[in-house]
Amino acid sequence: MRLTLLATGLILGLTAPASADFLVGKAAAERGDHATALAIWQQCADQGDAECQNGLGTLYDSGSGVARDYAESIRWYRRAAEQGLAMAQANMGGMYHQGRGVPQDYAVAMEWYRKAAEQGFVGAQYNLGTMYYKGLGVPQDYGAALVWFRKAAEQELVQAQFNLGLMHHNGQGVEQDYAEATKWFRLAAEQGLFSAQMALADLYMSGRAGSQDNVQAHKWLAIAASRLPEGEQRYPVEFAKATVEAGMTPAQIAEADKLAREWLKEHSEAD
Repeated sequence: MRLTLLATGLILGLTAPASADFLVGKAAAERGDHATALAIWQQCADQGDAECQNGLGTLYDSGSGVARDYAESIRWYRRAAEQGLAMAQANMGGMYHQGRGVPQDYAVAMEWYRKAAEQGFVGAQYNLGTMYYKGLGVPQDYGAALVWFRKAAEQELVQAQFNLGLMHHNGQGVEQDYAEATKWFRLAAEQGLFSAQMALADLYMSGRAGSQDNVQAHKWLAIAASRLPEGEQRYPVEFAKATVEAGMTPAQIAEADKLAREWLKEHSEAD
């Protein structure tokens, strides 16, 4: 299992009450009418509206309704970021992190991510944690990574919950603690994250979740198998499922299947 970065750039989430013009442009962008979004956001961006400036940056960043132009995207992100808009600060971090329109510079990316993270912007908190975990732009620091992943996990960001579980599982930046790993893997698994479901099943199979529980292990493997992400191999999931079944009674298998069906029904209705 490995840590991955959230996608950066194109962040349009709201962190404060938005202007009416921004919201009209956002609605247009969400229905695919980027030309209208561009016209609306250009006008309010020119008037100094930070959210419209950030929105305009996302259009140039993605080439939606306008020719892709990273330099123009950065110009608008920067204007919004310098007004203190957290989502624009996170977008600036993404541009320097990935080297879009500017030379790649992890240290500068860290500065922008930190500004947004300190305002509570969850994606920036996660990416800041990942930078510390991997030692990008700063010396590798598992303790700092843990702090920022926890902040993002407490905002229910599923990738952060998984990474927090992984660090407790591996004893990175913290004493190894399978109970705490189980807690965070379960939270991520309940949100539907495949890797967390597999990790949780493994903890139940091995007994590291407190005691061996093949019913719970089988349940989570069945759920994972039913929602296999694109690119994932089915064989390892089915092999693990067959392995745990070998130590179960027919009644236990039936109970595990029932629990999996109930979970899938509940979450398909929620979707």
